[in-house]
Amino acid sequence: MGVTTVTDVRHTVSVDGPTVRASDPLSVLFQSEQGGHEQVVLCQDRESGLKAVIAIHSTALGPALGGTRFHAYASDEEAVLDALNLARGMSYKNALAGLEHGGGKAVIIGDPASVEQGGVKSEELLLAYGRFVASLGGRYVTACDVGTYVTDMDVVARENRWTTGRSPENGGAGDSSVLTSFGVFQGMRASAQHLWGEPTLRGRRVGVAGVGKVGHHLVAHLIEDGADVVVTDVLDASIDRVRARFPQVTVVDSTSDLITGELDVYAPCALGGALDDVSVPALTAKVVCGAANNQLAHPGVEKDLADRGILYAPDYVVNAGGVIQVADELHGFDFDRAKAKATKIYDTTLAIFDRASSEGIPPAEAADRIAEQRMAEARRS
Repeated sequence: MGVTTVTDVRHTVSVDGPTVRASDPLSVLFQSEQGGHEQVVLCQDRESGLKAVIAIHSTALGPALGGTRFHAYASDEEAVLDALNLARGMSYKNALAGLEHGGGKAVIIGDPASVEQGGVKSEELLLAYGRFVASLGGRYVTACDVGTYVTDMDVVARENRWTTGRSPENGGAGDSSVLTSFGVFQGMRASAQHLWGEPTLRGRRVGVAGVGKVGHHLVAHLIEDGADVVVTDVLDASIDRVRARFPQVTVVDSTSDLITGELDVYAPCALGGALDDVSVPALTAKVVCGAANNQLAHPGVEKDLADRGILYAPDYVVNAGGVIQVADELHGFDFDRAKAKATKIYDTTLAIFDRASSEGIPPAEAADRIAEQRMAEARRS
């Protein structure tokens, strides 16, 4: 086991800021404003083929909590940088969610398909990874992310007790998309209250880009609330499933068709970087509120949205229902308790809009300031 502890210089940066692509991860850690991570663990188990990075950005609010991403990175440096960026983002997300957790993230390097399917994922590799998580003694709590699933966390949990996102049969919460979509809906309700004076989407035209696990549940909330829903997805199977359950939805061919059509609300629920120099000028919606991570393609997009009079609900605030759900597992999962906490995303989103208005700043910047204030107060105490 190789463990590298990084001096905690306590820098905080915008979670919606630039994604760091420097070639030298150490320059990010020690010199860049994107740094300030408390600890970075480089993990290798030659027998199973495991190569992984665990990044702990902050434990000011409590043990770092964040998922494990399994991805075939172009280089080891890219993997380290991704872990650093994702861990920092989790500090902000957990702070705004009101959790007693700091931010951390892990990445496993390699094709996430099983060994039988030509990838590197195996039971032995996941168990080895679980032992590395255990070696941190509870400073980092892991969960699912891109490339890892509930069944994987069940295996990882066999080697340590700091694993969430497990199956109900193994004491976990199961599919976290249920509360992720619920939280996004609460953020949408808050946006409607702030902009139109009513916490409902009834009679509003809402465009959802990406109707996979989270987007599908979000459509259900919107239909129940009386919204007029338009959807798009690159996967025919996702579209077919929505059509079968909600025949009243309108389907368009592409995200471009979606955002240029007449909308009140745009909900990006697929890939990050959805808000950029091409999409923002084309938007007809007055609200952007969706589940996708890292929606702002680069710094300045949040100001472009504000300049166009578009209300942006910061993604890491409204999509926190999933992390709220998995965090509850540590206390013996209770769905009603977790849902009650996710309901507070409505109040948090309203508070962000109010602060943005009073200070004359974009909501993304207001959200960052609130998160940084909570972390700073925790460190002082």
